[in-house]
Amino acid sequence: MEEILLSANTSREIGSSSSRRVRKDGVIPGVLYGLNEESISLSVDWRDLRKALTTDSGLNAIIQLEIDGKKQMTIVKDIQRHPVRRDVLHVDFLRIDPNKNVTVDIPLIMIGEAREVSAADGMVDQNMFTLTVSAPPDRIPTEIEVDISSLTVGTSVRVGDLNLPEGVTTEGDPEETIAVGMITRSTLESIAADEAAEQEALEGEEGAEGESGDSESGAADSAEQEGGAGDAANDAAEEG
Repeated sequence: MEEILLSANTSREIGSSSSRRVRKDGVIPGVLYGLNEESISLSVDWRDLRKALTTDSGLNAIIQLEIDGKKQMTIVKDIQRHPVRRDVLHVDFLRIDPNKNVTVDIPLIMIGEAREVSAADGMVDQNMFTLTVSAPPDRIPTEIEVDISSLTVGTSVRVGDLNLPEGVTTEGDPEETIAVGMITRSTLESIAADEAAEQEALEGEEGAEGESGDSESGAADSAEQEGGAGDAANDAAEEG
């Protein structure tokens, strides 16, 4: 595992006005806590922090925080941002023990191709995007793969279906759905339109058959009426 070293300064003043001043200079205020030790207020250079968090490990990078010449194994536990500008306002570092597991949120990445879903003009809907896991500091995965190649419409991949790396565990509900194969709204609307068209065509055929039957019945009635009139004329001639 690549060592990421980040220098921290503990000489900053405490308070919101002091924090605003240091942020203008590209310095981010923060705090270090954990392992039943005293919390320490500190600050780090934003450029160095950004570099530390843009490795393959992302926010789960193990950072050796150097304070007053001593190194502390840490992980970034929280980053607070401005609600509008999204600037980093504060960062929390958590001390970790190299011999104990750490709890982190890992991104879930879908892999494979759900061909049967695609063949049915459907789509794969991902419901979960991160999974909380426990892992040794040197075995924290950068991501967890979710294989969707066996999905069909109506089936899903659940937490219990994941193949977690060795040493990595989760207390998440094994029945919780991560991704599901489903029919899209446009496909459902197309199916409904086709069914409506078929029903309309069927009703049209039944109506045509009914009209044909009525015509034949009318012709028969007319023939009977004509026959009756002819019989009456014959009877009248015989009486004369």
